[in-house]
Amino acid sequence: MLSKRTLVGIRLSFQTLAMLFFMLVGVSAYAADPAVANTDEAIAAGKTVFNANCKTCHKLDQKYIGPALRGATDRNNAKWVKTWVKNSQAVIASGDAYAVALYKEYNNSIMPSYAFLSDAELDGVLAYIEYGDKADPAAAAAPGAAAGDPAAAGSGIPNEYLSIIVGVLVFILLLILIVLGLIVTVLTKYINKQDLPEEDKEFVSQKTDYSKIFKSDAVIIIVTALVVAFVAKTAIDGLYSIGIQQGYAPAQPIAFSHALHAGQYEIACQYCHTGVEIGKSANIPSANICMNCHTHIQNVGGKEGISPEIQKIYNAVDNNQPIEWVRVHNLPDLAYFNHAQHVAVGGVECQTCHGPIQEMEVVGQHSTLTMGWCIDCHRQTEIATEGNVYYDKLVQLHSTSKDALKVKDIGGLECAKCHY
Repeated sequence: MLSKRTLVGIRLSFQTLAMLFFMLVGVSAYAADPAVANTDEAIAAGKTVFNANCKTCHKLDQKYIGPALRGATDRNNAKWVKTWVKNSQAVIASGDAYAVALYKEYNNSIMPSYAFLSDAELDGVLAYIEYGDKADPAAAAAPGAAAGDPAAAGSGIPNEYLSIIVGVLVFILLLILIVLGLIVTVLTKYINKQDLPEEDKEFVSQKTDYSKIFKSDAVIIIVTALVVAFVAKTAIDGLYSIGIQQGYAPAQPIAFSHALHAGQYEIACQYCHTGVEIGKSANIPSANICMNCHTHIQNVGGKEGISPEIQKIYNAVDNNQPIEWVRVHNLPDLAYFNHAQHVAVGGVECQTCHGPIQEMEVVGQHSTLTMGWCIDCHRQTEIATEGNVYYDKLVQLHSTSKDALKVKDIGGLECAKCHY
């Protein structure tokens, strides 16, 4: 007859395997879409696009302004994610349950559309999201770890094979759990039929009291610690978000559409924002600039007469009163930013900071415009020196270096550059 110690051992084995099973199920719950490439080239290319377009709102493994992105192609397939990135509002409007829930979770914040990104660029971004910044530095520095060696890239095991392996292990553990459960049941019934002392019968028939477990000091301490950590992190995130107006899109006194003017009619930004190439400020256009066109264009959509919004421009001119536009982008007084230096000298496109402005019906602040965001741009951005006489002497001084000349190399990280 089996001893008490043997039955205890069987029960412990069953409980241990049960824990392993649920842990493995949890691990297998994160498996990226097999369509996402896991190569050094794709990850490197995706990191560049990510830093230029996504980094201001997202981190890979933790919630930031937007959700953590690692595992995005596990929660939805790669095709869905790319559709979302290109036009999130269209996905929400389609009634997609996950998209609607995500939209509500982040207080109906509108994610800018990135229709200008190609499928190849988005494939790279997904590769970086799922596999980027996870490699072991020691392994990367090991001799013979060539960039093109598949064994040196990521885990060395293709994602689809890894998913199969995890699935097989889960299936085997499930079978073992079923067999052990049957063994415990049969043995318990068999032992209960034996002539046992009352003490042993009570032991064999005992059941786990889960209420005592949840009321134990250890569980209370763990739950309390988790609650305190959650509250602290929420408070810290709130403190870090003070002064960040990303997504701010106030109603304007005139319903001016950048999508119509800069998008459909392709009017250059510099036509209205005349100071962008010659001064610190891009300046808000005066009503006289509007009248250059609207002296002749007086209606919208083929309607007869002057449309109500254009009439507001006429009223401002007739009454010699400026249009009281609401400022959207507003840096603190302690920060110095010069549009001419970036646009005229640096050749920076408006969309780099302001997002796809040519698609916005109502202009909103696209980027965080924080110090960290600016510094990261200075670290990553290569200077366009070709044909630019402004940088001739700098190029000569930098000619001995093999690395590309970046903003950080010409004082872009100096405090006095922005804080004068």
